[in-house]
Amino acid sequence: MAGNVKKMLDEIIRQKSGGNITIATCLKAKLTLKGLNPDKFTAQSQDDPGLISKVKDAAREMGVNL
Repeated sequence: MAGNVKKMLDEIIRQKSGGNITIATCLKAKLTLKGLNPDKFTAQSQDDPGLISKVKDAAREMGVNL
């Protein structure tokens, strides 16, 4: 199924930012530094199991339940 990585990254940003645009921008930068640029992924992006694992690790580090 394509698009899971995008959904997961969007959920991390949604939960952590609480709708605050400034915090959302900072979270995108933090994820990008971890190699997970949210702007790079789309709903059609193929889901790589290694990438999904990396997103789950980042969510765990940030205290987000996916």
